[in-house]
Amino acid sequence: MGPVEQQIADIVTAALAPTHLQLSNESHMHSVPPGSESHFKLLVVSTAFEGQRKVARHQRLYALLAEQLAGPVHALALHTHTPTEWQAVASVPDSPNCLGGSKAD
Repeated sequence: MGPVEQQIADIVTAALAPTHLQLSNESHMHSVPPGSESHFKLLVVSTAFEGQRKVARHQRLYALLAEQLAGPVHALALHTHTPTEWQAVASVPDSPNCLGGSKAD
């Protein structure tokens, strides 16, 4: 786990006490140098999301991760669930392939 990935995991864990957290560095799927930490998929299951709509959940995560999003993180795919919602879904969709930069060539 790289330093940016660890920061994201630590911040989300401290703020939301998730019952399940899955963070995937998907930078390798994009036109970035090897070892980059710029594209992530984040699954967070937390009781902190109870009574919140998806937009409010995402806004909360964007606020928590504002420093990372202003710096090294170019893209952050969010999947947010309450524990009850997660029991019903229990999966995260695959990310689409990158169509930008040299990946599209």
